[in-house]
Amino acid sequence: MMKYLQKLGKSLMLPVACLPICGILMGIGYALCPATMQGGDIAGFLPKLGFFLVKAGGALIDNMAILFVIGVGVGMSDDHDGTSALAAMASWLMITNLLSVGTVTTIMPSIAENAEKTLAFSAIANPFIAILSGIIGASCYNKFKNTKLPEWMSFFSGKRCVAIISGVVAIVASAILLFVWPVIYGLLLALGNGIVGLGPVGAGIYAFLNRLLIPTGLHHALNNVFWFDTVGLGDLTHFWAGQTSADVSWSLGMYMSGFFPCMMFGIPGAALAMVHTAKTGKQKVAIGLVASAALCAFVCGVTEPFEFAFMFLAPGLYVVYALLYGLFTVVTVLLGFRAGFSFSAGATDLVFSASLPAAQSTWLILPLGLAAFVVFYLVFRFVIVKFDLKTPGREDDDVEAEKKVVLSNDNFTQVASVILEGLGGKGNVTSLDNCITRLRLEIKDYTKVDEKKIKSAGVAGVMRPSKSTVQVIVGTKVQFVADEMKKML
Repeated sequence: MMKYLQKLGKSLMLPVACLPICGILMGIGYALCPATMQGGDIAGFLPKLGFFLVKAGGALIDNMAILFVIGVGVGMSDDHDGTSALAAMASWLMITNLLSVGTVTTIMPSIAENAEKTLAFSAIANPFIAILSGIIGASCYNKFKNTKLPEWMSFFSGKRCVAIISGVVAIVASAILLFVWPVIYGLLLALGNGIVGLGPVGAGIYAFLNRLLIPTGLHHALNNVFWFDTVGLGDLTHFWAGQTSADVSWSLGMYMSGFFPCMMFGIPGAALAMVHTAKTGKQKVAIGLVASAALCAFVCGVTEPFEFAFMFLAPGLYVVYALLYGLFTVVTVLLGFRAGFSFSAGATDLVFSASLPAAQSTWLILPLGLAAFVVFYLVFRFVIVKFDLKTPGREDDDVEAEKKVVLSNDNFTQVASVILEGLGGKGNVTSLDNCITRLRLEIKDYTKVDEKKIKSAGVAGVMRPSKSTVQVIVGTKVQFVADEMKKML
């Protein structure tokens, strides 16, 4: 399961890499044109420029789920073929259309009479459904890409049938989610209602669950309880309406304030820990991935580029990350720091919310931020090193020395054939993948593996991390060998 999650995490790296620059553009645009988020007239060169930048960044941020669909679809397929992306997109379109509010209320009119269920389906286009669609597309591709149909249906043989099958699977998934999704959503709404009366501790629990549920998209259920007037609370709406705690029954801003030190300073601290714990020679890779994500979080509070960079590579660390949000939210509420956001808890929203009546002791962001930076850094560094977690720059990829390995035989077909024979034949191989220098294989029977035979192909070495996995060190020409071997499987 862990290997599967790590593969899923690697599949998200490409779409995640697209997001930081978009978040930064939105942060700059928001600073130039607050009316983009807060309402009001947009006039003058700088506000219009800001509006333009917000829309440019939002083009990808607002459609992040679609990027995930494609990334997971391609990344989880055996040979990273574009057909799997098409299949994943077919699944996504099928599920999101079948489970849209308009469709489900027509199929089941009773849903239209239930505000809770209607709310659930209004949030169906989320990262969880995107990842699910990607997995459906990739799985169908891996299973059916070589399917041979009868002569009269031969046009749909092979890869051409994959998208069709994915659509059918998506219909089944939609039928299940039609009943399951509103139940889960409703339970979270009920949980949110139960947390409301717990004061600062309740705010901490909410912040913890908010982060924990990010991968599923179900955090929106809780957000509707605490930020908006779904159940008569509405921390965000009352804050930006210019009200104070005297106008409501809770300390206004308490369900938003704790996110600021975590997003603005905690994430940069955690990012620095990842860079410092990256393997020798891979720190530049880690910097390239997490540094821009940290800047994005600081400026405008867009955290997904950072979170999706490690949540599947190291899910245990992500739970710790969510717990830190809960801790700092409790501390923030108790200390009296109050700020709000209309977009997210970055520096931009902090500046704009500081002038509102409900804002209190905003100067505390400096000591709180410093504390968050240090705590996130120390906790992340300790947990990463202690448990040898595969954060960016620490994945089980090849050491730099392996990049210098020279394959003694450039007849890639012959090399692949010998390796496959040494693995016990194609019937003994359940999956094949590769990284920069290694073939990574899952096998059925480890007793059939002949290492001497594999090495006779001219490869540099063979590693067997477990009874079901074999890694063959080929060098930088590994892709050519992998492509030939995939043809033989």
